[in-house]
Amino acid sequence: MVIERAEPADAGEILTLQRAAYLTEAQLYGDPYIPPLVESLEQVRKVIESALVLKALDGTRIVGAVRGRLSGTACLVGRLVVAPDRQGQGLGTALLRALHEAVPQAEAFDLFTGHLSEGNLRLYRRLGYRETSRERMDDHLTVVYLRRTPDRSPPPR
Repeated sequence: MVIERAEPADAGEILTLQRAAYLTEAQLYGDPYIPPLVESLEQVRKVIESALVLKALDGTRIVGAVRGRLSGTACLVGRLVVAPDRQGQGLGTALLRALHEAVPQAEAFDLFTGHLSEGNLRLYRRLGYRETSRERMDDHLTVVYLRRTPDRSPPPR
């Protein structure tokens, strides 16, 4: 598997992957109109052009992607997606680690997920993200905000 920066020409495949990956989230929360499922091809293309979007390739197939955008000193992480048939194989971990390495100037990495998304929460916590707050959006959704602060201590001598 290779992880590299996505190009605007990848937008269609990334959007297809995103829709497949977020379908289970939509079912979990009973909402077919979550933002990742209603985002347009043009919106995905614009994000690729304006932010850091990494893609995971298995041969020529895109099997995962993640977005990162620097806002002040924090990198806002979004749309971590892994192909349904490749979930549980470490791709999400590899993509997030690659994003952390690609934005070394970030003093923090911020992301959010739904409160019922236990797999996502386990992954983020395992990679050093800590819950900072929760926001109840409606009866069926509470958003959990998490932050990872990179270890900036000097290496041991």
